[in-house]
Amino acid sequence: MHLKNTQIIRPPPGVGPETVRPPSVTRVYMTTAFVSLGAFLFGYDQGVMGVIVADERWIALMEPSNSYRVGRERFLALAAIIFIIGAIIQAASYSIVQITIGRVVLGIGVGACAGGVPLYISEIAPAAIRGRIIAIEQMVLCFGELFAFWLNYGFNYLTIDSWWRIPLAIQIIPAAILAVGCWRWVPPSPRWLVAQERHECAREVLTRFHGSEAANLVIQEILDEVVFEKMITHAGWGDMFKIPVLMVTVLGMTIQFFQQITGTNSILYYTPSLFKGGGITNPHTSNLATGGVGIVLFVFAWIPILWFDRLGRKTWLQIGTVGMMCAMIGITVLQWHSEGHPGSSGNYAIIAFPYLFYIFFNISWGVASWTYASEIFPLSMRSTQAKGSALCTASLWTGCYIVAQASPPVGAAIRWKLYIIYACICAVAFVFVRYALVETRGRTLEEMARLFGIESKLAERSGVVVEKGEIMEPTMSEHEFTPS
Repeated sequence: MHLKNTQIIRPPPGVGPETVRPPSVTRVYMTTAFVSLGAFLFGYDQGVMGVIVADERWIALMEPSNSYRVGRERFLALAAIIFIIGAIIQAASYSIVQITIGRVVLGIGVGACAGGVPLYISEIAPAAIRGRIIAIEQMVLCFGELFAFWLNYGFNYLTIDSWWRIPLAIQIIPAAILAVGCWRWVPPSPRWLVAQERHECAREVLTRFHGSEAANLVIQEILDEVVFEKMITHAGWGDMFKIPVLMVTVLGMTIQFFQQITGTNSILYYTPSLFKGGGITNPHTSNLATGGVGIVLFVFAWIPILWFDRLGRKTWLQIGTVGMMCAMIGITVLQWHSEGHPGSSGNYAIIAFPYLFYIFFNISWGVASWTYASEIFPLSMRSTQAKGSALCTASLWTGCYIVAQASPPVGAAIRWKLYIIYACICAVAFVFVRYALVETRGRTLEEMARLFGIESKLAERSGVVVEKGEIMEPTMSEHEFTPS
């Protein structure tokens, strides 16, 4: 069995290479929905632990000593296999060390899916609906969170102490389906095929998704970009942090970092604890309200699918950031109020603010950060081990780790003031979006190097002349150019 997909991709039987075939947006949607099982695993993993780690039976078994709690096609299949291994370890755990090992292993699989799914679907999606396509992934992710929330809620009523092993084991099923499907059914990315010099296979994949006419145009764009970038640069990891690519790297990594440190997982992972700090002490009421977060996440994830590509990425992000900041202020006020009025019925108003936060998060950062980070890197950066996507996803998981680890002890020390910090971070994120981001709506992936000025700077440095989109011969040999 070969890890690299070497299968020849041909037209269907009876269809010749000159046959004009229409685009199939349905195929794009179906493929997106399937590979978004990787996002479902991501969402399930986010949602499944929130109720478990607050359950007294789990705490009694694991005995945590303090507030610190530890978290493209064949690639996605391998990621799913790693996920399965981690899920098995978790479900069979009897100590904090065991469950930590399981979450580390599963986290590798989740992280690979989190970066690989948006990268793959951004490379098969038409530019006009790329935001909508990635929004579908976000919706599936939210469905995973919803499913996990309510599965947990139901199993939590079981009288057995090890009820939590069941939802941890159930996630093996979608992971296995994803692994088999990505290995046997999902076609390789056309841009990856071009990088492998399998041009006819790439043309066939593009034809299946976009139709014959669009496929011929897109394949030529990709080939021109590959020729250009091979002529002027061979991108290594060091080049990601050198001018002119540095700006794109910083933007991609920063937007993904902000997606986390604005507080999303501080709310998602620790919603029961948030409600407890707001005066809701009944655990079943708290868990029921936590399940409501999953409903809000799923319902409002449909808004970007319908309308995200109608406005720019920056517009959605600015609207969302303001709403998220207001929600954090509301949580702050209600937790402060509950300290002085622990039995007040008004404390239940705190339930509205995590819901409000996720309404605005889902229409903005939940989709826009993944869309932006998966579309802005030049072709050479995505064809060499998807460096850009890897760096951005690493940045996101760094932010996630910081939030997940810091929220419990910081919250225990300063209580409601924690959410003032998140409100201030939202304000900084708004400034970053408004003044640093470059709008990318409607641009093809092959246009990004020109949009960010990378193409012109590298061409000037290497002596390549670019006129009206055509590549002229360089004035120095390729071997004389070393990227700086």
